[in-house]
Amino acid sequence: MATSFQEALVPEDLPPGLLGGADLSLCLDHIGIAVLSIEVARKFYGVLGLQTGATEEIAHEGVRTAMLQLGSTRLELLEPLSPETIVGRFLERRGEGIHHIAIRVEDVDAKFDECRAAGMRLASDSIRIGAGGHRYFFIHPSSAAGVLVEIVADARGCA
Repeated sequence: MATSFQEALVPEDLPPGLLGGADLSLCLDHIGIAVLSIEVARKFYGVLGLQTGATEEIAHEGVRTAMLQLGSTRLELLEPLSPETIVGRFLERRGEGIHHIAIRVEDVDAKFDECRAAGMRLASDSIRIGAGGHRYFFIHPSSAAGVLVEIVADARGCA
C-alpha cells in the first residue's frame, strides 16, 4: 500500500531525478489559461498591469496564444480556433480557467524518454513545436495528480 501521495501516483522505479530533489535545471515556465477571447482577457490583465505580447496561432493545436510576463514566469492565454479543438472542448466542459502548467527543462528529448520509460501516460505521442518555436509534450492528468503538465524546452534555462 502506498504511504504517500507521490508513491500512489508514480511507479516505484522512476529514473533518478525525475521527481523530487533539487534539480535546478527545472522551473515553472508558464501557466496556460483557457479563455473565450484573448482580447477580453487582455483587458482584465491590463488592469493588473500585465501586458500581453503578440498573438500567435498554433494551427496543429487549434489555438491562438498570447503570453504575459509575470515575474520570472509567464501566463499563456489560450483561445480556441473552433469549439472542436482540445481547448474548445475544455471550455465547453469546464469554462474559462487554468488549463495546464508548463515545466521548463534543458533536454526535452531526454525527459520525454524518461516519462515514457517510467510508464507515465502521455497526452502527446511525440515532441511538438509550439508557440515561439518551443519544443514540448504533455503528460496526461491521470499521471500527474489530476493536472495537465506541459514539458517545454527553452534556451533561457532556469537560472
